Amino acid sequence: MNPQALNQYHDMSERVSVESIMRWLKEMIAIPSENPMAGQARPGHREKEFGEYYFEQMHQLGMTVGSREAAPGRPNVFGTRTGKGERPSLMLCGHLDTVPTEGYEEPFVPHEKDGRVYGRGSCDMKAGLACYLEVVRLLRDADVGLSGSLILCGVADEEWQMIGSREIGRNGPFADQCIIGEPSDLAVCPAHKGQFGLFIRTFGKAVHSSIPEQGENAIERMARVVNALSDYNEELASREPHPLCGHGTYIPGVIRGGDLASAVPDFCELEIDRRLLPSDAAEDVCKDITRRLEPLKQADPGFRYELSEPSWDIPANDLPVGSPVVQSLLNASRELTGQPEAARSFPGATDAPHLKTPAVVCGPGSLAQAHSLNEFVEVEQCVRATRMYLRAVCDLLI
Repeated sequence: MNPQALNQYHDMSERVSVESIMRWLKEMIAIPSENPMAGQARPGHREKEFGEYYFEQMHQLGMTVGSREAAPGRPNVFGTRTGKGERPSLMLCGHLDTVPTEGYEEPFVPHEKDGRVYGRGSCDMKAGLACYLEVVRLLRDADVGLSGSLILCGVADEEWQMIGSREIGRNGPFADQCIIGEPSDLAVCPAHKGQFGLFIRTFGKAVHSSIPEQGENAIERMARVVNALSDYNEELASREPHPLCGHGTYIPGVIRGGDLASAVPDFCELEIDRRLLPSDAAEDVCKDITRRLEPLKQADPGFRYELSEPSWDIPANDLPVGSPVVQSLLNASRELTGQPEAARSFPGATDAPHLKTPAVVCGPGSLAQAHSLNEFVEVEQCVRATRMYLRAVCDLLI
């Protein structure tokens, strides 16, 4: 950072307004934007209302704004503070949707207590979105000219099929670097595992349960499948680890089979979850499974199985630790906390790989609270996040 940019950063950092961040955050929490998941988008269960709010806030801050629907009632919204074009661009991106609120008492009534703000979406991830607005407010009020463009982007459907970030990846906006403010406790996470899922299906012959010897039991065959995959994690742990993500993993997640106890089941299916390293390919997962299941045909000539199309296919993310945006966030964290900070892997999957913009995850809040029935974010983390994002803007765009 050049001396002028450093001075501007310190001056704006002192002017971070807790009141502004909290006002935006509480207004956001009060706007329901539950993901409809497999259901129909409808008021309260879509991003439309919250997207319109965020669009208007960016507009009021002087940004050039735009919006496109990823699906009916499910917009992506974006705003740009245009630079002179001499430096790379930076995107601050976050999702507009939240997980459902079933069982959550008054999820859309934000309240502040003991340095925390409570409510659905408070940490996942409306806090990050509020911090982005505060960064733009600081730049506007200080009349800071940027050499590179700053883009804010609010995307739909992160909590389900990620149709919003996929749409951005096809149509833009794009940037040279991106920060995604998912709740990481402000750990700087340039990598995360991917998520790949599919159904394994076994087949049999249905007969009355009183004559099982005349049937072929698909559940028993699935038991052999589960057993054949039981040491898959041991194999994955023996492979070369990723420096941040470690090893890939596998779990059998959901199993269904049979219609009633008095009939030999002729069908059973198992949905698996395989967490991928950046070096893993989805087709290699299918090869791993096939290699383990084909020998079952030798003991049971009638054994037949099939692998479905992917039920989940979210790529891994892997931004080099030496990337300017990663180094800026690490330096900001060390400066603000006085503690050493190293890059880490984010535990979950995110929009990052779909955006087609190199991205790092770093945001206020903890995953432990993200989908809970008592969601909250620490006010102090929101202030620190704002300063970290502001540092990145000054490092990269001024």
